[in-house]
Amino acid sequence: MAGGAAIIFLAVGLCFLWRKKKLQFLLNLKGKHEKRGSLEKSQDLLITDGVFTSNREQSNENNMDDLELPFFDFNTITMATNNFSEQNKLGQGGFGIVYKGRLLEGQDIAVKRLSKNSGQGVEEFKNEVKLIVKLQHRNLVRLLGCSFEIDEKVLVYEYMENRSLDAILFDKAKRSSLDWQTRFNIICGIARGLLYLHQDSRFRIIHRDLKASNILLDREINPKISDFGMARIFGTDQTEANTVRVVGTYGYMSPEYAMDGIFSVKSDVFSFGVLVMEIISGTKNRGFYSANKELNLLGHSWKLWKEGKALELIDSSIGNSYSPSVVHRCIQVGLLCVQERAEDRPTMSSVVLMLSSETATIAEPKNPGFCLGSNPIETDSSSSKKDESCTVNQVTCTMVDGR
Repeated sequence: MAGGAAIIFLAVGLCFLWRKKKLQFLLNLKGKHEKRGSLEKSQDLLITDGVFTSNREQSNENNMDDLELPFFDFNTITMATNNFSEQNKLGQGGFGIVYKGRLLEGQDIAVKRLSKNSGQGVEEFKNEVKLIVKLQHRNLVRLLGCSFEIDEKVLVYEYMENRSLDAILFDKAKRSSLDWQTRFNIICGIARGLLYLHQDSRFRIIHRDLKASNILLDREINPKISDFGMARIFGTDQTEANTVRVVGTYGYMSPEYAMDGIFSVKSDVFSFGVLVMEIISGTKNRGFYSANKELNLLGHSWKLWKEGKALELIDSSIGNSYSPSVVHRCIQVGLLCVQERAEDRPTMSSVVLMLSSETATIAEPKNPGFCLGSNPIETDSSSSKKDESCTVNQVTCTMVDGR
């Protein structure tokens, strides 16, 4: 009897000891998970095993899955660009300089090196990566990877052989290489890319900085929308948003965005309309006003339209190799896109339909935004800079020199 009791007592003791150790194990495991979760919440970016990963959780429609993107060592990028040499420089934007590079395996790349004092900080950098890595469309530039260190933020893109649209379109010696069919294809390609952003991608995305320098051209002169640093994601039911920080390029921004900080798909449509008029005419849209009382491109285009002389807008370097009806339709669509009131502008789905169909009904455009001939604000007309800074209703923009 004593032996049996001892065995039972021993069994109960072992069972108690096992349950205690199991409970301690579970408590330790829970503590590790909580610590790990706390760490992940405190970090938006984790770089592990050569993979750039975003673990930031977003709610509702803005929830984005973790990103996996090749992470380039900064020394590799430095070697690929010959230490960011001036000879490798492709162009310069508001946030940094773009260089041509070549990886050891021979692949050509475009490297966007954000300047340390640029307006694009860590948030904009992460924003661009998060957005573009999720987007796949033939008219959007493809992101290959990135490099993120304490003092250096670098994005690596596919290399575009013909660089940016503005480098050809506004160069008197080069723009003759863009015949009408090529220009029309560029217009339609940009429209399809923008339609994808607004309607067909997983997220509704407002680009907010659509302009000629952000349209890249590949070997076949196919256009690709680039630079998503200022882009914003909209929810399924969201139609517009408001910001106190208006950043963009003078001449491409819609009135409601420049003056009130309101942006929507229709503000992108306005920028697209400006691009259409620039591609047709080979001329930059100067901005909102002109100190010498000359009309800007939108005002000049509207004047010709009202006088029945719309075809006079076409770039003379194109010659006669164009269809007057197609050009007229493009001008009409462009003017519809730059109408002053956002609600009057068409959606990009309507734009694509109007551009692609000769039988589509097209409305008569109304007065465009920012086409006045004089500036009520005193300006220094002696400045010879190509890009100037100007404040409109306490909003600072970049003014692009015009015709």
